[in-house]
Amino acid sequence: MNQTLLKSKRLDVVDALRGFALLAIVLIHNVEHYNIFCFPEGQPEWLSALDRYVWDGSFFLLAGKAFSTFSLLFGFSFFIQLDNQQKRGYDFRARFAWRLILLMLFAELHSLFYNGDILLLYAFCGFAMLAVCRLSDKVVFWTATFLLLQPFEWYRMIHALADPAYETSVGSIFLLFYEKCQTVVREGNFWEFVQSNITNGQVYSNCWQVENGRLFQVPALFMYGMLLGRLRFFEKSERSQRFWKRLLRISIQLFVVLYLFRMTADILLTPQLSKSFNIAYKVAMGSYINFTMMYGLVSVFVLCWFHIGDGYRFQRLLIPYGRMSLTNYITQSIIGCTVYAGYGLGLWEKVGATLSILIGLCIFALQLYWSRVWLSHFKQGPLEYLWKRLTWICHK
Repeated sequence: MNQTLLKSKRLDVVDALRGFALLAIVLIHNVEHYNIFCFPEGQPEWLSALDRYVWDGSFFLLAGKAFSTFSLLFGFSFFIQLDNQQKRGYDFRARFAWRLILLMLFAELHSLFYNGDILLLYAFCGFAMLAVCRLSDKVVFWTATFLLLQPFEWYRMIHALADPAYETSVGSIFLLFYEKCQTVVREGNFWEFVQSNITNGQVYSNCWQVENGRLFQVPALFMYGMLLGRLRFFEKSERSQRFWKRLLRISIQLFVVLYLFRMTADILLTPQLSKSFNIAYKVAMGSYINFTMMYGLVSVFVLCWFHIGDGYRFQRLLIPYGRMSLTNYITQSIIGCTVYAGYGLGLWEKVGATLSILIGLCIFALQLYWSRVWLSHFKQGPLEYLWKRLTWICHK
């Protein structure tokens, strides 16, 4: 009974944290107008000023952190599935590979409605987990750390310093396809919108992610999430609480150092260096800062949960939202694009960051209510159930 209760609490804190990450994702996507970036004209000056503060604050607090938390928990979920099947004497690796292929299909579904899909990259990077899942904790940790340091960006920076004539096109390719998408998503009908998303939109989205370091960052976060599962750090214990407190201190210290260094370097160092160096430097430094801040936020969330035993009320409120993460992630994009794109309400040029945040909260409230109602009748969300059923198809 005690083991069952501990497992339930551990999964509850993870579901709540996943729900928190989904909430942050829907808010930042609304501020971005689901990749239709625009500042409306003709607003009162006070509202335009407020929009600028909300825009800057949203990107500082949410951009990159929500995605990183979501990625961390994907790796944790992989560990849970692998561990549960190993206890039954079943090797889950081949089945997980099939599960990733299914995720690619969900990614294509999502891409019909939103040209900022992350699931295809998750499916691709998820295969890295199959290569490391049998390795020791130490090897996995250092492999993840190496990837997180963005080795390709370091290569580009060193190359740019050694050869002033070195030029890289990486960092700007996505703009070519982004510009092709904009007219359609702003003014096109629904079928033109869908066609643009599954062609230029997919190329734009995935090029942006690769050019911004996520090809290395995502598998690193998957591996860290797997380690958190292996070491049972989402279960409340003196050991896990010490870990999260220490991680919070380290995250704050690293964030302050990195942020001050970036501010100083942006003023004194990078203006004197080549464009190629600056592109790589900004990708690497942005990745480091987002990672340290993300771990600080996750540490605070988990410590708050542990402090009261089974989470504060506002944390537990997020559990059903996190349990239906795949369903809610895709449906929030469908709703959001309908609100902002030209084929729908076309609000991309009519609302600023402040009103967009409020719209995002409305989408969250609607999805949260729906999640609570759905889970009162079923054990899983509809897409989660479909994913599970297809995962175990043809299994005796």
